[in-house]
Amino acid sequence: MPRLPIRVRLTLLYGALFMACGVILLGVTYLLLDAGLTDRFDGVALQITKEGGIAPVPEASTHNLPSEPAAGLAGSPDLRELQDRYRAATLQSLLRQGALALGVLTVVATLFGYLMAGRVLRPLNRISQTARRITSRGDLSERLAFTGPRDEVTELADTFDSMMGRLEKSFQDQQRFIADASHELRTPLAINRTLVEVALRRKTATEDTKRLGTSLLAVNERNERLINGLLALAKGETEVANRTPVDLTELARHTAELHQPQAAEAGIGLRLDTRPATTSGNAVMLERIIHNLLENAIRYNEPNGWVRLTTRTTPHGAATLTVENTGPVVACQDIEALFQPFRRLGADRTDSERGSGLGLAIVRAIARSHDGDVTAAPRERGGLMVTATLPG
Repeated sequence: MPRLPIRVRLTLLYGALFMACGVILLGVTYLLLDAGLTDRFDGVALQITKEGGIAPVPEASTHNLPSEPAAGLAGSPDLRELQDRYRAATLQSLLRQGALALGVLTVVATLFGYLMAGRVLRPLNRISQTARRITSRGDLSERLAFTGPRDEVTELADTFDSMMGRLEKSFQDQQRFIADASHELRTPLAINRTLVEVALRRKTATEDTKRLGTSLLAVNERNERLINGLLALAKGETEVANRTPVDLTELARHTAELHQPQAAEAGIGLRLDTRPATTSGNAVMLERIIHNLLENAIRYNEPNGWVRLTTRTTPHGAATLTVENTGPVVACQDIEALFQPFRRLGADRTDSERGSGLGLAIVRAIARSHDGDVTAAPRERGGLMVTATLPG
């Protein structure tokens, strides 16, 4: 059973405490009044004078009234009985009117407590709404800028703003490092590739030089793929800052069209089954998801196999992209290992001609940076079915 909101719980607690205090106060008042009304009144003996008036008896000006009524008042209630009736009626009226007043005041106090709880919790609601906007939009520059008396809530808001400032700076530093590393790592490889290609084009190049140059180009190409994969993985693990609406269906069609020549060259049939599906995020990074999935599906396939790319929208509004392909049989226990960097079926090395082993790791990193995830399942007849789920 879900817990009640804090505002409701505070209101109920305040109302319960008010009612408990009211009941205690009413009980104490009842006991004090009952004790006061229990005291007996003293009576005064009277006599009728000769003139027809009434005067107290001199010998007994004050004494307790007789317990039995006078002969002339036979059948009439005595003073003590009247006193008991008055006491019972007074206490009963106190309970009835006190309970009614307590009920009305409890309702009023509960409503007042609800309003006050909302006022106290309003800064917390602002913090929650701001955090939700930052999560959905990825705008780390947004701040609460809460103004008010210096109390615990203001301190919490200031701490939240300070935390967001540090996160924004960390994000900017990471983006700057990725850009710098991309330049510093790619430039030497590009220079090496150019030097080797120039050496191979020389007319004086011997066969041994050409074979060595070809090997060096292959090594250089693998290093470029590895560095590009590592940089893509670093970018994918970074939270997406600026998100825009992305038509996943159109993106899938465009990427599939680009991979059509590669599939045809490998003898693989590329099928497309798209339905409307939209999400929000970075279109370039989302295209990288489709690119990596299609590239893996074509590369790790079987002769005359096929690859099917589908897009859907779930009943809950999430966008899904599924790439299914034929290929070798994959054990269920090996599925999770495929998403680890530098892991491939039957090999953990990075110098494979088939890739660097970063494809699915990059896919999962990008999906999670978009608040989504990627799952994979083996097909009974061999191959994989990989599904990326993204928020709609």
